[in-house]
Amino acid sequence: MNPTRRQTALGGAAGALSALFSGSTAAQTSGSGASAMIADLILVNGRFTTLDQANPNPQAVAIAGGRFIGAGSEPEMRALAGPATRVVDLGGRRAVPGLIDSHMHIIRGGLNYNMELRWDGVRSLAQAMEMLKKQVAVTPPPQWVRVVGGFTEHQFVEKRLPTLDEINAIAPDTPVFVMHLYDRALLNGAALRAAGYTKDTPNPPGGEIQRDNAGNPTGLLLARPNATILYSTLAKGPKLPPEYQLNSTRHFMREMNRLGVTTVIDAGGGFQNYPDDYAIIEKLHSDGELTLRIAYNLFTQKPKEELADFAGWATQVKPGQGDDLYRHNGAGEMLVYSAADFEDFRVERPEMPPSMEGDLEPVVRLLAENRWPWRLHATYDETITRALNVFEKVNRDVPLQGLHWFFDHCETISDRNIDRIAALGGGIAVQHRMMFQGEDFVERYGAKAAERTPPIARMLEAGVPVGAGTDATRVASYNPWVSLAWLVTGRTLGGLRLYPQRNLLDRESALRLWTQANTWFSTEEGKKGQIKAGQLADLVVLDRDYMSVPEDEIQDIESVLTLLGGKPVHGTGDYADMAPPLPPSMPDWSPVRSFGGYQRRASAGSESKHAFAANCGCASACGVHGHAHASALAAAVPAHDEGSFWGALGCSCWAV
Repeated sequence: MNPTRRQTALGGAAGALSALFSGSTAAQTSGSGASAMIADLILVNGRFTTLDQANPNPQAVAIAGGRFIGAGSEPEMRALAGPATRVVDLGGRRAVPGLIDSHMHIIRGGLNYNMELRWDGVRSLAQAMEMLKKQVAVTPPPQWVRVVGGFTEHQFVEKRLPTLDEINAIAPDTPVFVMHLYDRALLNGAALRAAGYTKDTPNPPGGEIQRDNAGNPTGLLLARPNATILYSTLAKGPKLPPEYQLNSTRHFMREMNRLGVTTVIDAGGGFQNYPDDYAIIEKLHSDGELTLRIAYNLFTQKPKEELADFAGWATQVKPGQGDDLYRHNGAGEMLVYSAADFEDFRVERPEMPPSMEGDLEPVVRLLAENRWPWRLHATYDETITRALNVFEKVNRDVPLQGLHWFFDHCETISDRNIDRIAALGGGIAVQHRMMFQGEDFVERYGAKAAERTPPIARMLEAGVPVGAGTDATRVASYNPWVSLAWLVTGRTLGGLRLYPQRNLLDRESALRLWTQANTWFSTEEGKKGQIKAGQLADLVVLDRDYMSVPEDEIQDIESVLTLLGGKPVHGTGDYADMAPPLPPSMPDWSPVRSFGGYQRRASAGSESKHAFAANCGCASACGVHGHAHASALAAAVPAHDEGSFWGALGCSCWAV
């Protein structure tokens, strides 16, 4: 073999191989102590997108000890096989590095996943309401049926949310809580009773309980100007016991593996206290049952006491503490409550209080002095300006360079503030919230203003580290391919084109934001994010070719095989036998048992019973119900008996 070619195939540098074997369990030659490069797993006949510019499209990949040991021609990789090596034929499928979500609430989401009915991916309100009706029928008291974000009314062909009358007709006795993004929640009468909301209940700070003419709660809760009312109401519902939370988190992690995610940077969350609410994820880690790598940030829970929170945590844990599967990542995304500008583009921009800078400075100073990276939620440029004033002041005393601090979201950030972030060595983590709220933004601010929400291309031109994520599970779906579709197409789930070509990314650049670029946000550059010798062997084999499918199909991509450290954590079809077993979701009434997680779109020409929805936007009325298909479903009549009941009456709501 040509020596130069072999050096390329095996990653080249001695430093990479030293890193590989210094911390791995790769096979070693007996007696000599010398490392032997014998592969545990070799992948052949794949179309590999390595994101390694020196070796972008190899024919095969070899893995040992949880890391990639080679990427090159098939004969070169097969030469690394031993008697126990498994060789897997990928059948010409596209393989990419494992996806990394730089902003998600996986720890909180895992505790609740098995209790939640997910409307993520559902494309008609009628289908959503049928799912709700079925779940109500099997949910025992005192449990609630919860739809907790991850969807937008704009994804429904009906372009609306259900009415309270429709929900109450389906569920007169079972509490139902439906949260739409972070702007509102719909509670039926049973949920109002369970939550204790009456005529005498005052509006909480920052929220509104909508009332009828008699002063009684209607069931609509509005987040004005923040989501505390939604957090606190949801917290009134029953929790799963610990053994069910363990099961729930495992199922949620496997759902993420199904979509190709291998790492999540957890952004904390409201009502997620440290260390109490981290006991479940830490037990799964200690038991060897994590199927995701998790870097977690700590999110303050105490308005006016934020400094005490971080001062206490600084004595308990340090950034980087942990291992490659579970490690601490710093502070945020909530640093102080007075700096939180919740994004609800249906209403006017919230003005941060005069106390913001005074509250924020001591927290940032404490973090900088203790060399804690931080992340800060900031939707609007006005908030970013004021936060940067604080950061620049602290930087004069405690330099921030090299600290890997960053802003989250930044939908309306200005060029000036992008350059200020670059000068301070900060980064920006963007999420696809506009894919869910773009129509609302355009209605309030206009299409021209929406063209750079956020201006990702400008951020990259300025040299700012930029990474991508979802902000799931509440304000957007956890499906990474929906985010990748947004980055490439600039369209909302409702089909609205937001961005001009200059603010779109090509497919490889978008994928890089979901892999290699995101390692900056957990201070793990060079450790993962590429298919490259020496890096952690996190890899995803896709069910369709991301690099060539029509743009509209990007959001439908799934994994057929997901590897974490070279070990399968998800497999389907030809690779189903490689997937580790997973116990059934608990409890037995869990919506996950009936519906799973993200709902696949019906393919063209599908015989799905919900295919009628494509004709209702509402463009085609039913002869019996007009356009009120969801109302028809909510009626206490045998709506599912299409042939003998509705068909006899001439109803076309349930036409096949």
